[in-house]
Amino acid sequence: MNTWNRREVLALAGALSIPALAGCLGSLGNSGPDVTPGLLASDLSRDMDPEVSTDTLRDQVRANTQFALDLHHNRVTEKPDENLFLSPLSISLAMAMVWAGARGDTEAQIAETLHYVEDQEDLHPTFNRLDLALDTPEDAEDEAFRLDLVNALWGQTDYPISSEYLDTVARNYGAGLRTLDFAAEPEAARETINSWVADQTEDRIEELLPQDSINDLTRLVGTNAVYFKAKWAQPFPEETTSQGTFTALDGTESQVPLMRHSDVAVPYAEVDGVQAVELPYEGDAASMVVVLPPEGEFETYEQALDADGLHTLFDALEANDGRVVLPKFTFGTKVGLNQALKDLGMPDAFDHDRADFSGLVEPGTPERLAIDDVQHESFVAVDENGTEATAATGVVVGDESAPMNPFEFVADRPFLFAIRHRETDSVVFLGRVVDAAAAQSAE
Repeated sequence: MNTWNRREVLALAGALSIPALAGCLGSLGNSGPDVTPGLLASDLSRDMDPEVSTDTLRDQVRANTQFALDLHHNRVTEKPDENLFLSPLSISLAMAMVWAGARGDTEAQIAETLHYVEDQEDLHPTFNRLDLALDTPEDAEDEAFRLDLVNALWGQTDYPISSEYLDTVARNYGAGLRTLDFAAEPEAARETINSWVADQTEDRIEELLPQDSINDLTRLVGTNAVYFKAKWAQPFPEETTSQGTFTALDGTESQVPLMRHSDVAVPYAEVDGVQAVELPYEGDAASMVVVLPPEGEFETYEQALDADGLHTLFDALEANDGRVVLPKFTFGTKVGLNQALKDLGMPDAFDHDRADFSGLVEPGTPERLAIDDVQHESFVAVDENGTEATAATGVVVGDESAPMNPFEFVADRPFLFAIRHRETDSVVFLGRVVDAAAAQSAE
């Protein structure tokens, strides 16, 4: 049975639930009563051409990569023998919307943890520029590549949200505040948000916020969804896929379906014994970079990897001819990030005695806001056709470059992978496969 139409990559970071005194946030579903939210929005429209220098954008992209790896390392420490897939960019965007209302030590801790390199005045236009560069226009005719980033804020009806805050999120994130009555109908509000998330993620993520995650003290929920689908520029021939041995991180051997390109022209690099191969998607806007450390050195390399190291690999990629072997894989990650973000340096944001989100509300508002919960859910599926196939223009990378010695890239042991936007070098997704047998679709 051809399951290609169900293959996709997506992630949702957020819900960031901000209650007045206590409360919580968790996961999303799309059943229940139909509650139509109101809208509290700035009169300002989104800035579609923010003035951001190339250097500033590059510096923030590198900083985002460092946050991606900080978070990756944190999660790996918790579950070292498991596969992992996250969208750190989605988390950064969701947090940036909330950071717009942070002040004092809370503001400083969030900025340091997320590696925001600019102040409030400049950071939001920078993320706006990045978001606009990544997001596929709604009127795009090329259906072979799709990368959608969507932001939404949900607030308590009649709660005194700052007009200055609304201006910031409108100009830089294209988000108004959708109002719901958390106080009177928390479950209906949760289901409304869940339904929105399911719509944005093609029903791949249906329950980001779990039962009872919204309560009568919830005041604001920030959500960001990233949805991606694309076809390989050079699909793996399905007839060459066959069972092969994959050696997991713990040394266990298992038989998994291995895809094979016996002779393919793609960018490749080898730096200090670490192999990297870039598999472009049609349209050339994005690619998957697969990183294979030397045998027996995966954990040491992964622990030491930082943004400079990953971007050094990106920069070293050159067109080459060779052989690529990669397992098919399908798996998801669902994780609460409260403790991770506290451990990485922003504990005050979760503490009602210390948190300062006074920039979210009009002056004189008595309630003390804090982040109650941060949830992240993601899903990835890779097969011979790519990461969800549609018709499109294909681009073959490197046909005009001088070939190096033919390479052999056989990912039959633990590897890292990143899905990146090629123009900006932005890491949209980051993952590890350390047990290919556990990453096989049940479909």
